[in-house]
Parts: sequence; structure tokens; C-alpha cells
Amino acid sequence: MSNQILNTAICGQCETLDCIMKCQYMDFTIDEAKVEHEKLRRGENSSILKGCVTCCGCEEYCPHGNHPFYHIVELQEKFGVHPVPIPVEDAMVEIIIPTGDAPALTGGGENKTIMNMCNFPMLAGTIRGSLFENVATFASMDTFCNLMYVHFARNSASRERIPKVIDTIMENYLKDHNSKELICYHDECYTAYTKWSEIFNIDVPFKPVHFFEFIHRRMTELKNNVKPLNIKAAFQRSCASRLTPETDHFIDDIFEIIGVERVKREYDRDNALCCGAALEMQQRFDLMEGNQEKNIQDMKINGATHCVFSCPLCFFTLMPGLMKAGIIPVLISDLCLQALGE
Repeated sequence: MSNQILNTAICGQCETLDCIMKCQYMDFTIDEAKVEHEKLRRGENSSILKGCVTCCGCEEYCPHGNHPFYHIVELQEKFGVHPVPIPVEDAMVEIIIPTGDAPALTGGGENKTIMNMCNFPMLAGTIRGSLFENVATFASMDTFCNLMYVHFARNSASRERIPKVIDTIMENYLKDHNSKELICYHDECYTAYTKWSEIFNIDVPFKPVHFFEFIHRRMTELKNNVKPLNIKAAFQRSCASRLTPETDHFIDDIFEIIGVERVKREYDRDNALCCGAALEMQQRFDLMEGNQEKNIQDMKINGATHCVFSCPLCFFTLMPGLMKAGIIPVLISDLCLQALGE
């Protein structure tokens, strides 16, 4: 499978080796990188497989639109490299198993817009006000996208389950409502039903819409009701956002409408740091704590009073440290509602 998702001819002609040389977690000289890069290109074992923290950054760094990250996680599984301790890996693969129970939609009217909350039902209360007028939501293990297993070197679990999740969503939420769009609350869901499905030749019979794209659409419609917030905020990118970097501009577009300045800092955009959640699962605690300290200090010294997230797990992971540093963790939807006076 791994050789099918990577254009090895393109890799063979690459001169920059950005997928390795820009990695924030491994240091190679260019000569060392050439050796390890060639091993990966041939589908062989490499020190990169063990050193990879599955932050997804190499997928964004590749200047050729190739797929080094997915190639790496496939090879990790092939050679039995386990980023996460095996008992934790096995438990996480087994703990979120579809139950066959798809709960009913919550909210919305006759011509409702349908939003997949992934497996975050505890955040359904944030979908409120004029911003989400006529939006119906659903969330359950049966509609959890299962892309997270790329962090466990178990992409086979994702390949097995994601087609089933797509069928569940279509049959239970979109087909009867004659809806062709699905708003994806979680970055990973959007990635699973766009880039990931395309790479692994999975048919998706609906149009996935990124949560930020939907919010930008609605805030454009409601912009006459906006009172600019005039605050400075940092944006914490998720690992999954590196797999669909083309969505990053939406946060800038939304910030412009609501009067928020995205502070310029070191660990943002293509130099973003993992929030630490994946590193904690891997039991790389020193690296996790170091990432969080560098990230939060970077926000603070550059004047951010708020931190906005694209991933609920990032939100929960960084919340304690941010609050201790005097930075307010906030969901983009809450900022928009505030700008709307709601």
C-alpha cells in the first residue's frame, strides 16, 4: 500500500528533502537525510520511522504535493514501529468501536444544515445563536472519523473503519434529508473525507465543508451585525490542519471580519508545534512539556490575549497552561458570537 500512495519518482528527483530537513523533532545533516530519504523511497526501514512523532508536518513541508506522512505511517505499521506503547495503542483502537447506534439529529428546522460533531457531544452546546441558525448536529462513536489512528501507526484501522463511517453518515443523516453537504466540526473529519479518502481511493458521496469555511460563510452574511472585538489572538493549529493547509486562510478571513489580529509568532503556520496530546500518548513527557512551554511563551511574548483552536483536543490539552499564563483559550465560534453581541 505505501508504495501506491507515494510517487517515488518525484521523491527521487527532490533536491531539498524538506520533508526531513524541516522536521521539528529530528535533526539530520543533508547527507544523513539523503540516506534516510532513499530508504523511505524504497519502502525500507529507516531511523525516521522510530523518530517520527506523527505531527503530520512533513505532509505540509513537501514542495511537490507528494504524501510522505502517509507513506511513513504505512511503513511504521509494516515494520512494527509503535510510536505509542503497544498496550495504549491496542486500548485506543478497541475503545472507540462503532456500536451500530446512530443517534437522532439535534436541532435544525425543515431545511436544516447538517453538522458532524465527530465524537465531541460535550461541545454541542457551543452550536447556538444566529451563527448556527437552522443547524442540526450529531455526534457519536459511530460517526467518529477514526483518522486518529495515523498517530498510532495503525492506518489499517482507519482504512477499515472510515468507509463504514461514511456509509453511516450517508444513510442516517444525509440521505433522508436530501442533503449533499456535511459541515465537519473537527479538522480530522474534514481531512478524513477529503485528502485521506482521495489518497486511499475511498468514495465520499457528499461534500465535506470545513467548520471554518462554514463560519466564514455565515459571518460574511452577518457582517453588518458585527462589532469588532479589537483583540490580539494566537491560533493553535492542529496536526490534522497540516494535512489540509489550504483551509488555514479561513481563520485569517474570519479574524478580519470580527476585528481580531492574528499575532505573528514563531510557532505558527507551517512552523506550528503540536499541542502535546499526541506526545503525551507516546509518553514523551519531556517533549510534550517543552512543546507546551515554548508554544505558550511564544503566544505571550507576542501579545496574544486569547488563543483560538481548530481542534477540541488541542483546546482541552493547552487550556490549563494557557490560563496559568493569563491567556484565554477560546473556540472560534464563541469569539464570533461575542462579536455578534450574543
